[in-house]
Amino acid sequence: MMSRETSGVELLGAWASPYSIRVQIALNLKSIPYEFTEEKFYTTNKSARLLEANPIHKKIPVLIHDGKPISESLIILQYIDEAWPSNGPSILPSDPYDRAMARFWAAYVDEKWFPAFKELEKASGDEERGAIVERIHEGAVLLEESFVKCCRLKAYFGGDSLGYIDIVLGSYLGFIKLTESATGIKIFEEMRTPGLARWAQRLSSHEAAKDVLPDAQKLFHFYMMVQESQKIE
Repeated sequence: MMSRETSGVELLGAWASPYSIRVQIALNLKSIPYEFTEEKFYTTNKSARLLEANPIHKKIPVLIHDGKPISESLIILQYIDEAWPSNGPSILPSDPYDRAMARFWAAYVDEKWFPAFKELEKASGDEERGAIVERIHEGAVLLEESFVKCCRLKAYFGGDSLGYIDIVLGSYLGFIKLTESATGIKIFEEMRTPGLARWAQRLSSHEAAKDVLPDAQKLFHFYMMVQESQKIE
């Protein structure tokens, strides 16, 4: 989503970064116009704009609102929810317990579950790969159980609308599909995780997400290009 009428909002990010994708989904969900500035997150040669906006971590995404930069994707999501409370649905639940649980499961996805996908890329041997796949499946079952509790028979973790967990987990859907395509392993399947299988289909076609979730094939070619460019460097 790009607009000249940005209301002082700029996002430094990358189309292939799940952490940028989640910020885009949140901005779209809140109907906040913004300018998207593409950054090369896979190189050590960072732009002067990014280094100025995020001198501590020197990475994307960075949301710049009225000249003030906000870094780290989960913090940005919470900022968007608080800075534009009357725009669209709330991202985080209003109930303190539900809000805490949303943060808990978002942290689980980022810190425990998705890192296993990166381990799978580097795994050598069927035994090691099998053990990692089992962990991924176990995590998917835990997320399925959380989804059933959170959604209360509604479409999303957030109920009738996308919420915090939906945005965080949904930002990885392109990479999940890439893993499925590359390995032949189904992550969200009807037998093991029926709720999440249907959830993934709904989220992929949601107005806030469908135009920013990357295609698995496009991601594959992108990361092949990145690997080749890093060899040259």
